Amino acid sequence: MAKPRTDPEDFARPLRRLLVALLVLALLGLFALWRIDSPRVERFRAALVDRVVPSFDWAMAPVTKAAGMIEQFQSYASLYEQNQDLRRELQQMKAWKEAALQLEQQNARLLDLNQVRLDPKLTHVTGQVLADSGSPFRQSVLINVGARDGIVDGWATMDGIGLVGRISGVGERTARVILLTDTNSRIPVTVQPSGQRGLLSGDNSALPPLEFLEQPDEVRPGDRVISSGDGGMFPAGLLVGQVVMGNDRRLRVSLSADYQRLVFLRVLRSHELTPITDAGALVAPPMLPDGPDTSGALNTEALPARGTQPEADPAADATSETEASDG
Repeated sequence: MAKPRTDPEDFARPLRRLLVALLVLALLGLFALWRIDSPRVERFRAALVDRVVPSFDWAMAPVTKAAGMIEQFQSYASLYEQNQDLRRELQQMKAWKEAALQLEQQNARLLDLNQVRLDPKLTHVTGQVLADSGSPFRQSVLINVGARDGIVDGWATMDGIGLVGRISGVGERTARVILLTDTNSRIPVTVQPSGQRGLLSGDNSALPPLEFLEQPDEVRPGDRVISSGDGGMFPAGLLVGQVVMGNDRRLRVSLSADYQRLVFLRVLRSHELTPITDAGALVAPPMLPDGPDTSGALNTEALPARGTQPEADPAADATSETEASDG
């Protein structure tokens, strides 16, 4: 005996067909309703829209959210592009800022060089620092002026404030400057206001020691140190720095020159001293041997003897006789 067929698909297929047919009829009716041009139908359409559309807000919420997300994504993409543009502009601004700072420092150095008051007899040549020694055992820098600019070995160099060193080695277009901190540097200095003279000796440190003072007890931290000009090595009166007390309880000098930012250096043209060729101009004449003083002796040959009359002048007598005869 055959069993009855109870497959659910047998009931779902006709139901789906019916629903599709009803949906198609509803869509055709809605299309026809929307295409009819009549005042009554227009009022019906308006009433239908007013009735149905507000109640479909919940159905439009996902669409509204999706549209908002798309707009936000587009705005985020625009913000990202703007952020990238701003980053590139910021990098360019940083480069311009660095260039501006370098120009500002160079301008400040040049202004400092122009404001330094030196002996008007001392002329100078300004050069730019090209490189430093890069060695802890040799403190020197290279500048872009040399023999073609009239640079001579031994001339003093300054930055915008104080003494830096001296020329030690001259090329055609460059020259090397030995700094005051170098171990080969020895310059005579004067401490003010005590007037004590000493020697500033480099030791590869930022605070070179002050040695060979005449009376160290008269020197106090904070005293001003200038070049003394002894030996004709440097012109006198160039600012070197101030006296400080080092950690080793030695008197040292805090240099006025800014060694961390040496950009421009002023090379002072030192005029050589005139050599002395005639030593007699400076040496007193030899003393005469001791003897009778003849400075007050009279010339007996020029004076007549006592009791005698001087001889008459014949020319004077003739003149007297002529005047008497005329009278």
